[in-house]
Amino acid sequence: MPAKYIHLANILRERILQNTGSLFKLPSENALCEQYGVSRQTVRAALQLLTDEGLIETKKGSGSFSTGLGAMPKRIGIIVNNADEYTTPALLTDIEPLLREKGYATAVYSTFSKISEERKILLELEKSPVRGLIVEGTKTALPNPNLDLYQRLSALGVSILFVNGAYPAFTGFSHIKDDNYYGGYLLAKHLIGLGHSKIAGIFKIDDVQGLERYSGFAAAMRDFGLPLSDDLIAWYTAATLESLETRSDTGFLTSFLRKNREACSAVICQNDEIAYWLVKELRYADIRVPEDVSVVSFDNSYMSDLNAVRITTLSHKKHEMGAAAAAALLRLIKGEDVPSEELSWQLVPRGSDAPYSYH
Repeated sequence: MPAKYIHLANILRERILQNTGSLFKLPSENALCEQYGVSRQTVRAALQLLTDEGLIETKKGSGSFSTGLGAMPKRIGIIVNNADEYTTPALLTDIEPLLREKGYATAVYSTFSKISEERKILLELEKSPVRGLIVEGTKTALPNPNLDLYQRLSALGVSILFVNGAYPAFTGFSHIKDDNYYGGYLLAKHLIGLGHSKIAGIFKIDDVQGLERYSGFAAAMRDFGLPLSDDLIAWYTAATLESLETRSDTGFLTSFLRKNREACSAVICQNDEIAYWLVKELRYADIRVPEDVSVVSFDNSYMSDLNAVRITTLSHKKHEMGAAAAAALLRLIKGEDVPSEELSWQLVPRGSDAPYSYH
């Protein structure tokens, strides 16, 4: 025979599932104690179990209420730009086990950075709603015509959390993201401390992450009284990245180097992937790293270790993003208010940067 609190939880769960779609208040703890002849400790354990399942939420001073989510499957969708992209598998590896521990199955969808693919996925999910969604936004720096679908899914009771980058026009949803402004500032400050004054940058223009990283970099140059040359900034798009990843098309990097070979002594890259390809292009052009030019980036991924010169990069605590995202979504499912969070960066010095005196 199951423990008393499990038996009580089963009774209450059945009642909740029979009334899914209508939100109602459960009897008070005292009333449940009297009705079922159990202790207050047993009642509280049963209510906590139902809370963990997302079936009820407790409001201080008011009691416990059904959430209306009982009939929804215990599935969570994870929408990413590309499930095979270099940092995404590690993120999914961190998120999915934490959700499975709570009894949720997961389904991963890739938009391939296409607004049209994102819409197809959201329409599919509207027909077969999940309990929650973790979303890596698509081209977050651009206006998005799919925000109506996120609103409709939310109205169906789907809890939605954005990771890495949120849509600026979409203020009603929580997000977990990098502190990109601070990251850009930190890398620029690090290079300035090494004596560099002519610092270039390569950033993704259709992604709010890229704009924030550029903004931090630009602010550091301003605060240290250094000029920021527009000619030393290279912008790329999702389409450019697709060509780089699928066809090894480094044309935009080649063009950048041809124009700025003698104009800068250091480069801040959007991420380790761009830094990896830049170091390769520098080597082809007989430009030494770090003797001729320093290269730094974001993410502390395996790609920072692939070249002969290991790349100085920024890092989070191990598993931090995935753990924070899973925990935040589970809290949203329970009906809790979850504030947005920005994760701080830590510098991981390696061999790709050097004092300006080397040059």
